[in-house]
Amino acid sequence: MFKILIFLKRRPGMTTAAFREYYEGVHSKLGEKYSTGVKRYLRRYVEPLGGDLDSQAEALDFDVVTELWFDDRAVFEQVVKYAARGRLPAEVIEDEARLFDRSKSRYVTVVEHESALPPA
Repeated sequence: MFKILIFLKRRPGMTTAAFREYYEGVHSKLGEKYSTGVKRYLRRYVEPLGGDLDSQAEALDFDVVTELWFDDRAVFEQVVKYAARGRLPAEVIEDEARLFDRSKSRYVTVVEHESALPPA
């Protein structure tokens, strides 16, 4: 399994609730449209521990971690190549401007290691 993690920050002035609603109702649909070869497309919305969600979230560099999972290494490498160069479909870039502070967007790949823990 190959994976890309994308750390995304909502645009200034947008509430956490409005951000999540727009991402799930609109932007994720664009992601689905362009997800040929993607095995899983996940959004993990972060919630700071304690306090008011919106005020605590302002201090974070991201509001959501988006995950793209791939079975096929060639497809994964092609997506990495295009994402690293900022080559996304025009309608995705236009919609991102409505949702994200694109200057804070970060794309990474990961190498995972999982510990075998004893039964609880």
